Order: sequence, then structure tokens, then C-alpha cells
Amino acid sequence: MNKLVFVYNADSGVINFILDAAHKIFSPSTYPCNLCALTYTPTGLPRWRRFVKSLPLPAEFLHKDELAEQYGLTAVPLSAAYFWDGHKLQGWIPAEEMEQFSSLEEMMTAVSQKLPQTTIQSA
Repeated sequence: MNKLVFVYNADSGVINFILDAAHKIFSPSTYPCNLCALTYTPTGLPRWRRFVKSLPLPAEFLHKDELAEQYGLTAVPLSAAYFWDGHKLQGWIPAEEMEQFSSLEEMMTAVSQKLPQTTIQSA
């Protein structure tokens, strides 16, 4: 089954979640995960969830340690998004592009614009 795989530049777990939250509050300009920074806000998270549910492909969200466990992918720049074609993970929104988004709206627009290309490639 085809799907989108969004990967946070953060490790999973409660302690990491608390440390990441503190980092975002006390030093947001040095926080290394733009995907987290744009989506995990009080107003952003509900909008992001609605947007993701509206996509024509299912989406999976992973932390970098989970990416390594599930897909064997390590030492890649994150945060990023990938396309899973049922057999292999392909780069879709690279970290360089993900880090350039300055707002949730900008990221959602980019995702929407890339989807037609993705669905054509997967057909």
C-alpha cells in the first residue's frame, strides 16, 4: 500500500518529548525539527490533523529512531517526508526543503502541490 511517511528529527519516548518541548520553549531558533515546530502548536496541530486526514494517501508519522527500526534508514537529514510505494522508501520532501517552510500553511501547500506527482508516479 502506498503511503506518505513523515519523519521528525527527534527520538521517540516520553523523556525525549519533554526535552523537545522544553527546547522549543526556551530556544526555538535552535530547535532541529521544523516538522515538529510547525505542527505541534496549540492551533497548528488540529489544522494539521484535519489536513492529513484529507489527503488521498494515508500518512505515517515516525521519529528518527523509529525510521531506523521500521525501514532501516539511518544517518539521513531530518525532518523529512518520504513516499512508500509498498516496496521501498523514496525521498519526497527532503530535509533541506522541510527546513525552509516558515509556516504550517506553506508546508501544507507544498504537500498538496507534490501529491499529484506522487499519485502519478505510483500508478
